[in-house]
Amino acid sequence: MIGRSRAFKDLIAVLAKAARYDANVLIEGETGTGKELAARAIHYDGPRRAHPFLPVNCGALPDTLIENELFGHRRGAYTSADSDQCGLIAAAHGGTLFLDEVDSLSVKGQVTLLRFLEDRHYRPVGSTSERAADVRVIAACNKDLTALARTDRFRADLFYRLCVIPIRVPPLRERAGDVLLLAEQFIRAAAARFNKPVVGLSPATEAWITQYHWPGNIRELENFICQAFLMYDAAAIDVPAPPTAQPTSAAPASLNYRSAKEEAIAEFERRFLRKAIERAAGNITEAARLIGTERRHLGRLLKKYDIARPLAS
Repeated sequence: MIGRSRAFKDLIAVLAKAARYDANVLIEGETGTGKELAARAIHYDGPRRAHPFLPVNCGALPDTLIENELFGHRRGAYTSADSDQCGLIAAAHGGTLFLDEVDSLSVKGQVTLLRFLEDRHYRPVGSTSERAADVRVIAACNKDLTALARTDRFRADLFYRLCVIPIRVPPLRERAGDVLLLAEQFIRAAAARFNKPVVGLSPATEAWITQYHWPGNIRELENFICQAFLMYDAAAIDVPAPPTAQPTSAAPASLNYRSAKEEAIAEFERRFLRKAIERAAGNITEAARLIGTERRHLGRLLKKYDIARPLAS
């Protein structure tokens, strides 16, 4: 997980707290914001890190086989059951069961999950004895589960079982300053994957991608960067804003005047320094001369904003 915005730092602080307590977690956020990464951060920063992290797409669980998928079955439970088979819960023993798109569970699926969450006991299909499960449950959805529960489209009792620790992953448009940082990381990843030299973004491209609202969030940004990196062979990626990309001012992470002002100034300084380093071709002394400051002072500013020299091949 990469970021330096206030919204991102607040999220990291919440994830660190959630990792300390072995309670159910409900992660809400728009599509592409990184909810599974947040769940993995909780798991691997907590006491269950040495045990499995098992992600499950609830939308892919067949309603007729929901109990078999979760709890497994005993040999002879039905015609094709020629051997015992453990379910997802047994496979995640000691670790974390991540239920993605939990809002897509059917009514039967919700009842089945609720029954398990009440006491962490289950019965494999075809078995007469119960088993205990040592599993932490983290659920995620991209819809407002509170509203769904209020309108009886999701069981309220299941919602309360899941939402012991609620976490909201902010959309990319609320993470002022993180777009360029993520873009650089995606460029490096694409360069390593496709064996191409690392390049930077043109100032014009930087300008519009930092203002665009990215409805698909991080997933959309990653897809855009990968496409642009593969299709452009110039020294810098220079992609005009598409007609569908109507740039909008990034929403401030805080409505507090002082905080919003500090964020705006920090973003201006960060972009100004990047331009200076780029114009000086990575020469810190020359960049300091261009902006009229001492090299030592510029060095402190670059360290403050975690700005490196232009990406090199």
